[in-house]
Amino acid sequence: MPDFDLAAVDLGIIAIYAVMILGIGFWVGRGKKDEEDFFLAGRGMAWPMVGFALIAANFSGTQYLGLAGAGFDQGIAVWNYEWMATLVLLVFALLILPFYLQSKISTVPEFLEKRYDRRSRYTFSGFNVLTGMLIDSAGAMFAGALVLQLLFPDVPLGVHIAVIAFLGGAYVILGGLQAVMITDTIQGVLLFGAAGAIFLTIFADFGFDWSAIPENAPEDGFTIAPPPGDDFLPWPGIFTGAIWLGFYVWVTNHMVVQKVLSAKNIDHGRWGALFAGVMQLPLLVLLIFPGILFRGTGIELPDPDMAWPAMVFEYLPVGLRGLVVAALIAALMSTLDSVLNGASSLVVNDFIKTRGREFSERQLLAIGRGLVATFMVIAALWAPVITTFDTLVEYFQSFLGYVTMPLVVVLLGGIFWKRATAPAAFWTFAGVGPIGLAAFFSTEIFELFEIQFLYGTGIMVLLSLAAFVAISLATPAPPEEQVSGITWSPAVWRRESEELEGKPWYANYRVLSLIIFVITVVSVVPFI
Repeated sequence: MPDFDLAAVDLGIIAIYAVMILGIGFWVGRGKKDEEDFFLAGRGMAWPMVGFALIAANFSGTQYLGLAGAGFDQGIAVWNYEWMATLVLLVFALLILPFYLQSKISTVPEFLEKRYDRRSRYTFSGFNVLTGMLIDSAGAMFAGALVLQLLFPDVPLGVHIAVIAFLGGAYVILGGLQAVMITDTIQGVLLFGAAGAIFLTIFADFGFDWSAIPENAPEDGFTIAPPPGDDFLPWPGIFTGAIWLGFYVWVTNHMVVQKVLSAKNIDHGRWGALFAGVMQLPLLVLLIFPGILFRGTGIELPDPDMAWPAMVFEYLPVGLRGLVVAALIAALMSTLDSVLNGASSLVVNDFIKTRGREFSERQLLAIGRGLVATFMVIAALWAPVITTFDTLVEYFQSFLGYVTMPLVVVLLGGIFWKRATAPAAFWTFAGVGPIGLAAFFSTEIFELFEIQFLYGTGIMVLLSLAAFVAISLATPAPPEEQVSGITWSPAVWRRESEELEGKPWYANYRVLSLIIFVITVVSVVPFI
């Protein structure tokens, strides 16, 4: 194992980075006048920041550790989640995003109220807040604390959690979403650059010989199409589960979609989503391949997830180590800051502003900041507790697969099917959701029967779809005036085609989407 000791210059760089992050929050926060400034960055963000913020919201430091660790332990099958995310983001940019931005919503649940009714909005919003606080933010704090404990083993875990909570929450309280997106962009550039440097350095040890990668991969680990009985990621599971989890993350999860809602216009929102989609593809080379190559170095690891930190200390020089570790710790906080800001946004917009009482913009801004601080404390107190529930942490993705499919079906159904009704939306939430929760505990916790969770996800999609369609057909259709303008139709496609006439190819999102699709197919096919 490499020596994880940091030199004085590394510690100094980490300290400077932390001060810089807090400084950005203070600087950005000076001009915050209302809750839209705080939660949506004044709807004025350009596409590069939208793209990096999308990546960082979902792809925090835990994924940096996880992808390299999965490459080390399992091979390249884990890349299926990333290239599939590219395709989901193409669908999002082409067909779904305009309805979000044109309707001027502040939260994804608000869109559900416009399409269905307030019951669906409250149900969807409450689910996002609970899972965000008790799983996403607490998990991010715990993951960040583990990295700090690796570097400072004599400091208690609770102190590390407190540090992560303070740093992650302080600049959100000060600067809101704009501060989050600025720091996410800085972290993204640093971490992608570091990943590239590590890959080139370790690849040089193997003489830049591409054959070294499949040679050092785990047995049967150099394919994205493992057999149907594979425990980790069977190839049919890509279509029964991975793609639907992608729609949950990128299309229905407010903590992620909030970044697109901050775009200055539809074009910047689309370009940001397409940029995020493109950045999923090189992760195979930047993170998974280095994990595979690290198997050939002879260095033993107590945990596969230690592969990326081990490579940082093994291959990067003093000084650059400190900068990358600082960015990694900050990236571990990127999920935390997104969840804190997003959860506060949901409570303010979906529960407080919908009440009869009028609040001034200054009051809403103060409430939003107070909620961020409150959620920060709750997550920090809960983070040590979830360590006692290893199965919940280990099976978090399967939890999403079983429980979130009603949300995916209701949202996509509402956009693409005018006949979908409000009772169908609510009762699909209320009826199928508990079934998914029971299935999760039966299969993953109590192990009453065995099924790969991606197959279980597919079953939940079919069950949700059956309930949604049956109830919609059994209840009166919604009025045309309610659904027009927020549902997709061929007329929408024709109108957008007219708007695109005369635009150069590099400004035409359909041309860009086609190019990205072709690149994705060309990238994926060799590894089938």
